[in-house]
Amino acid sequence: MTSVGSSMPLRLFLTSGDLMADRRFEFARDLQLKGDLPAAADLIEQAIELAPNFTSAWFTLGEIRQQLGERDKAIEAFRKARDSDPEDQHGAGLHLMRLGDAQVAEMPKAYVQALFDQYAPRFEHALINDLGYRAPALIFKAVLAARVTAKKPAFFKRTIDLGCGTGLAAAAFAQQVDHFIGIDLSPGMIKEARATNLYAELEVADMIEGLRTKSDGCANLVVAADAFVYLSDLAPVLTEATRVLVSGGVLAFTLETHDGTGIVLGEALRYAHSAEYVRGAIAKAGLKLLTLEPASPRNENNEPVRGLVVVAEKT
Repeated sequence: MTSVGSSMPLRLFLTSGDLMADRRFEFARDLQLKGDLPAAADLIEQAIELAPNFTSAWFTLGEIRQQLGERDKAIEAFRKARDSDPEDQHGAGLHLMRLGDAQVAEMPKAYVQALFDQYAPRFEHALINDLGYRAPALIFKAVLAARVTAKKPAFFKRTIDLGCGTGLAAAAFAQQVDHFIGIDLSPGMIKEARATNLYAELEVADMIEGLRTKSDGCANLVVAADAFVYLSDLAPVLTEATRVLVSGGVLAFTLETHDGTGIVLGEALRYAHSAEYVRGAIAKAGLKLLTLEPASPRNENNEPVRGLVVVAEKT
């Protein structure tokens, strides 16, 4: 479930069921994109009058109020968006966290799934060509280096790829792995991964749920290229990854990071974990930390995103 840029032109749209309301919303979106925010807000409010539970309209109104610097009105609109769609496919709750109205918590699964499903067909092209995506290569080099240092072979019989996306991590490790298992929350991504023929098994599941169905000590390597940026608390996934690894097995992943302590939700709606937090989480999971190095997994607005590459071993 690899990271997607905040510059994604695609947007989730849930119809209000009212043609007039939908049409006003479309006009309002055009005005928003042209920068006429007050007029866009007026039109959206008209759409909402026609269809009071119009989630996409409430969500967009929240964005416009935020762009206008009207924090309280933005919070009110994002709350309405969340109330009108309890699954929160638009991720209104994430904006409430960013605005300081809600505690930093996990992302709604429906939001992550919707985000990646609509993006799947163009995903790889955009990542590699527009965002200079390099997480799989970073993980591959870090795992190889750690194995050379330990004087152990860099060959892994069974590997689980968490948030496998279109299969870029499997491509990076293709020569080193016998049996690849891919897990991703997005059916659209799994479809793309299947087309690579690199995976022996693929399943549509949340990372933690996917690991929970696996038996103890069934994997020699677990990788997560840019997938843990969609998790706030790393403890549950690290616990499960440790359980499924054989003794001497390796876990490798990338993260985004920041200078402070703990976990923050960044502007691009991905979590950033401090190096200190990661060290603590790895130790608590009972893993031995082999590598924790600054490394940028991708670009955002033409700037390298600050990140970490982590390799740990089950002793």
